[in-house]
Order: sequence, then C-alpha cells, then structure tokens
Amino acid sequence: MRVAAVDCGTNSVRLLVADVFDDTLTEVERRMEIVRLGQGVDETGRLSAGALERTFAAMRAYRELIDRHGAKRTRVVATSATRDAANRQEFVDGVTAIFGVEPEVVSGDEEAELSFTGATRGLLHLSPETEVPEGPMPPYLVVDIGGGSTEFVVGSRHADASISVDIGCVRLTERHLRGAGDPPSAAALEAVVADIEAALDRVAGAVPVGRAHTLVGLAGSVTTVAGIALGLPSYDSDRIHHSRIGAEQVHDVTRRLLAMTHGERASIPVMHPGRVDVIGAGALILDRVVRRFAFPQVVVSEHDILDGITWSIAGKSL
Repeated sequence: MRVAAVDCGTNSVRLLVADVFDDTLTEVERRMEIVRLGQGVDETGRLSAGALERTFAAMRAYRELIDRHGAKRTRVVATSATRDAANRQEFVDGVTAIFGVEPEVVSGDEEAELSFTGATRGLLHLSPETEVPEGPMPPYLVVDIGGGSTEFVVGSRHADASISVDIGCVRLTERHLRGAGDPPSAAALEAVVADIEAALDRVAGAVPVGRAHTLVGLAGSVTTVAGIALGLPSYDSDRIHHSRIGAEQVHDVTRRLLAMTHGERASIPVMHPGRVDVIGAGALILDRVVRRFAFPQVVVSEHDILDGITWSIAGKSL
C-alpha cells in the first residue's frame, strides 16, 4: 500500500510518502519545510495569518507530490501549536481544502505513541537463536523535542507510559531568549533551565524513566546536535540516523551553541536556516534531559512521528 503521512508541528511541516508491505516501510519521498506555524502562539494563543499561509503553501506543494506518487491514503496530523491555538478551526478548514481529509489535532499522549512507534520499530532486532535484542537495549526512553512541546515515552515493544510537556525550542526561545542578547544572557538561560527542570519534575513523576536502558532522541534539535558532534561537513541523515552521541558531547555542543552569536550558529555546516534562532533552546532541553536522568549517551533517530503516522495508516503496530 502506498500511503502519505503529513506531520504539522510548531516549527516544521513534513511529508513522507512510502510503500508499506508486511513489516517493511520503503520510503518514496521525504520532505521537510520550516514554516514556524507556532510563531507567537505561546504569547497570543492564536495562529497568525502569516504562519497559516506559509504552512498552507508548503502543504499545497505536498499535495502535488502525493498526487504525483499515487498515494492511496493520506493522514494529516497536527500537534502542539495547533492544540494550543484558539483559532485552530482556520487551520483545520485550510488543510481540509488542500488534502480532502481533515487534519487530526492529536493529544500529547497520541503524539507520544506515534513518535515511539516511528522511532523504535527499526531499533529492536531479535537474534533468531536467542531472542536477545541486538543493538540498543530496551526498554527505551524516547524523547521527541518539538517546537512547542516535548514528548517522553517509556516502553519496549509498545509505549507503556508517556507524558507531553510544554517545553519546545520555539516556545522557550520566544518566552525567554528573544531580545535577551546575542549570545543570550546568563539570566535568560537560567530562566530557560528553570522551565525545563520544572517540566522534568513532571516527567519524573509520571513516567518510569529509571526503567529505561536507552535514551532515544528525535527531531531537528537532536539531529542537529548530533551532526555538530559528529563534525559533519554537511547534513547527512544516513550518518546521523542511529548514531550514538555521548553525554559529554551533548554538553559540549550545547555550551558552544549557547555561547555563539546568531551569525556563528548560521555558519555551522549542518545547520538548517530555520533552526538557527531556536537551536540553543532545543539543545538545552536535550542537555538537561541527559543530565537529569544520567544517560551516558543518546541514540539519535531520523525516524519519528512521521514514520509512526505512516505505519498507522497501513494499520501496522509494533
């Protein structure tokens, strides 16, 4: 079955067209556009007209690709920014007109489960002789750092416990770092850390993080930190996918990013232009997670909620 999945987050809108057969997902086309749908939502509670139009423009291009590739089913999922917006019906109506299907504004728990499926399906390989997992050991703590929220999920073959908290690279940047200096002041960074730690208090109370053997990190903030840690001359998803970045590397990259100016961050070879202003906050979320829960490394996944949506369309589960 050829299917199309669209993930509309706070910072980016992404497309995956894939063929799903038995337990195999074969990628046909994967796209990402940073549209900053959630710009200003933390402050105003509304999606701006400009953000909606940027998002709709990207989606119109995606609809053309879906039609060109002949996908039989399409699912559109929207997450944090749309959940929070008072005028989300404008978004729903616009997306429905483009794709002919209504977008699903999923809850944080649903987002977490989809992310877990997408991230871990390719991690768990059982030895046919011993049925002992090869590769990163479950249970996993999957951490999906988005623009508006971050999802935490613990599980082995399935998501056993999850929580979504309102810390994300766009939200924290707009709340504390915009206008706080270049590079940002120590006081602004302390405010970001305070928000992150308060959210991690909630995570520790809701999710059995101590059961997890492996930390799996998802989304653009994590993959960008990985690309910097690996010293890549350009963004290379094949080298980043399933790379293992040590805790000290995470701390080092985060310190460097927070000490840089906007121009210095923009000159980093793996940096997408749309992440330059928010990568500091995103890296700091990952840094505090690694510190708080004492993981020695993070396994980085390029597969995430988008892949989980794709499996869900075809009726697949772990």
